[in-house]
Amino acid sequence: MKNKKSRIVLVGGSTWTPGILKAMTTHLNEFPIEEIKLYDIDAGRQEVIGEFAKILFKEEAPDVKVSYTNDEAEAYKDVDFVFCQMRTGGFDMREKDEKIPMKYGVIGQETCGPGGFAYGLRSIRDMVQMVNSVRSYSPDAWILNYTNPAAIVALALDKIFPEEERVLNICDQPVNLLRSFASLINYDANKLEPVYFGLNHYGWFKHLYDEEGKDRMPEIKEIILNGGFRPVDAEQRDQSWLDTYAMVEDMLVDFPDYLPNTYLQYYLYPEYKFSKSDPNRTRTDEVREGREKKVFEECRRIVENGTAKDSTVVHNDAHGDMMVEVAASIFHNLRKTYVVMVRNNGIVSNLPDDSMIEVAASLSINGPQPYAVGPIDTFYKGLIESQHAYEKLTVEAYIEQSYTKALQALTLNRTVVDAKKARKVLDALIEANKDYWPELK
Repeated sequence: MKNKKSRIVLVGGSTWTPGILKAMTTHLNEFPIEEIKLYDIDAGRQEVIGEFAKILFKEEAPDVKVSYTNDEAEAYKDVDFVFCQMRTGGFDMREKDEKIPMKYGVIGQETCGPGGFAYGLRSIRDMVQMVNSVRSYSPDAWILNYTNPAAIVALALDKIFPEEERVLNICDQPVNLLRSFASLINYDANKLEPVYFGLNHYGWFKHLYDEEGKDRMPEIKEIILNGGFRPVDAEQRDQSWLDTYAMVEDMLVDFPDYLPNTYLQYYLYPEYKFSKSDPNRTRTDEVREGREKKVFEECRRIVENGTAKDSTVVHNDAHGDMMVEVAASIFHNLRKTYVVMVRNNGIVSNLPDDSMIEVAASLSINGPQPYAVGPIDTFYKGLIESQHAYEKLTVEAYIEQSYTKALQALTLNRTVVDAKKARKVLDALIEANKDYWPELK
């Protein structure tokens, strides 16, 4: 079974794509590949990444067929996996997602608050079209979705395709955190067994068991409270990410029960996070000037020189490793454990069954088999139920083209809470997204 080779299409020309491609070359023993196709509607970005991919695989895996295309039929035909990481509207719309809310005193963030709301309403349309197209050309393909905001996308796809069993929404932040937690105790992150609950970008680690069954979380919490917290790959991170990880200590001081996902800071401390933000320079500017520029310059240099062997910029990381390892666990029935998004259906017994929760699950040829969490305490239940209501109303606003539900969603969001402010932000976002959103009535 492990000798069986897969056929993959990568959708979207993300700055993370070179790292995913590199991860594929380093995981070929456990995940043999027959063919890789890259698909993007942006021909300029696609050509840079596509030519880089051809050089990388020619040098490291010459038996793998590599191509890139802007044709949907060619991309999706006869594939086993669709790795999806599209960004509807590109960085230009991301910049508006982040900067428009700040004009009204609200956090501007890619996946949280009004920015995530705007991005979500844009993403749903293209994700639904993508699922329909994939099913036309490859009925049995697995769709592994990294497209943000994953919580809203996952809920929308579950509602629109309730019988769909081969779409798996995943996020690399839990595994990024696992790697960083493990480094604090000099332990192999792959040998830590997590108990995790929540929604995407809105969850907590309840336990972290080692191979002997000992919960290492108390030890990790003590280290963070006494010495702070940094990502394991801190030298590769922009300053905003270092600041983000540092906030884990603050969250532990206030809420010491569990280890939090870093994104919770935007919901728990919205006023503080807003006060530390620059409305004229957001994360989009940082990415454009940093990672975006660096990755594409490196890919162009590799294409010009005809070799990737001397590259120190392109490497596999948690993002690429997880995407490939998840596919391998499904394709080869390895039953490895990952934190993924699934319909609740009693997994967290006192949360709504229709919520798309993020929990640890065994991944096999039949998909995710999630591990039960049981009931959660009142504080966490209240936070999650409110966030789920916001996400559900956002999806319903899209499907029903409802202005009222969109306003309800933003009013519920913990980064906004004030209805008059929510209306001002919503109206500004409607104007900015008129080419992407359905008309809200």
